[in-house]
Amino acid sequence: MSNALVIFYSYTGTSRRVAELLCSQQNWRMAEVLETRPRRGATGTLRCVLDSALRRRPRVRYEGPSPKGFDAVVLVSPIWMQRLAGPMRSFIAERRADLPPAAVVSVMGGTGAPDAIAEVSRLIGRAPLLSTSLSMRSIDDGSCAAQLQAFGTAIRSAEESSDVVRPAVLSPSAT
Repeated sequence: MSNALVIFYSYTGTSRRVAELLCSQQNWRMAEVLETRPRRGATGTLRCVLDSALRRRPRVRYEGPSPKGFDAVVLVSPIWMQRLAGPMRSFIAERRADLPPAAVVSVMGGTGAPDAIAEVSRLIGRAPLLSTSLSMRSIDDGSCAAQLQAFGTAIRSAEESSDVVRPAVLSPSAT
């Protein structure tokens, strides 16, 4: 899918760096989800914890082109307490009808990517096209670049694959 849009939310700047790297590798456009009430200091961190624990949807604004005009979107978001970050949760819930097939990049310090992917699936009403997770360490030391390049290539290949596998083809009794 050569016409993809990378949409990111970043509290610390790490997800932004991932989105920028992916866009530079694949020559894709980028858009940002911003909070209407920025998080600062200990109070901001507490709001992150509460948003995750309670699955809250903070108010957000979107800066970028309409996702409708793209073949796919790549959602880049941090994991907070093993859950999707609240602002990305808000964005997906508000814009699910506008989203073409979505791929997901989870940025995390520890674990939680499978739970975040499941939440994205529930919010958009379908499974993501592809998903991957990156550790903070791999982002900080740059070792994630090859994984991100392969992920972008896989997204591009998804459109080119015209073979449709039907359940009957996989059944031993269908021969």
